[in-house]
Amino acid sequence: MFDLTDRTALVTGAGRGVGLGIARVLIDAGAHVYVNDLEPDRAMTAAADLGERALALPFDVTDLEAVTTSLAAVAPVDVLVNNAGIPPSMRPLPFRQTTPDDWAPFLDINIVGVLNCTRAVIDGMCERGHGRVITISSGSGTHGQNIGVSIYGAGKGGAISFMRHLALETARDGVTANTLAIGLMEREGGPSEITEKMARMIPVGRTGTPDDIGYVVTFLASNEAAWITGQTIAVNGGSTTS
Repeated sequence: MFDLTDRTALVTGAGRGVGLGIARVLIDAGAHVYVNDLEPDRAMTAAADLGERALALPFDVTDLEAVTTSLAAVAPVDVLVNNAGIPPSMRPLPFRQTTPDDWAPFLDINIVGVLNCTRAVIDGMCERGHGRVITISSGSGTHGQNIGVSIYGAGKGGAISFMRHLALETARDGVTANTLAIGLMEREGGPSEITEKMARMIPVGRTGTPDDIGYVVTFLASNEAAWITGQTIAVNGGSTTS
């Protein structure tokens, strides 16, 4: 396991699912983790379950004032994991059936949220000469998918582009910026008939787990990954290779 002792991480959207798994693996590697979630109760429950190196830090990533105020009150962040990405209102909907009211939540959380959290920590990282920014994106941000997620894909694709530019700006300051384009994840509450059918089409024969993503995040957060920046890494069981 890569050693993250004395590192402090912020994982957004970590009250459940992929974010919770990322937080758990980072803690196992020795990091202290701020567990962010939009819902305070969910953040506090997750932090309590994760143990003494976890601290609940609830705020809305789309609210810049809330982000900056919350982060100004805690220790400097060495590792930022932009994981929050699914608005409460998410539902598959073809673009022609959408309106601007449908667009805003996806773009706010996946682009504005990533910008807000990154802006709040990036100066400190560059001044200290070390930092890791890791954004959790999706295959829908790199490949077209005919399942009614065009706006979600637009938000994820925008985040990928931002991270590539950020990497160029901060590389000489010791700060790396990478993105994970993750594939089909296990479904909370157990698989459905649809997800079981889709899982059989994945080369490794199963959906991903939160820990699968956590292991890759932990590597990218480590000193050993210092020469990797500006990359979009597909973590999807072989569903796509680029």
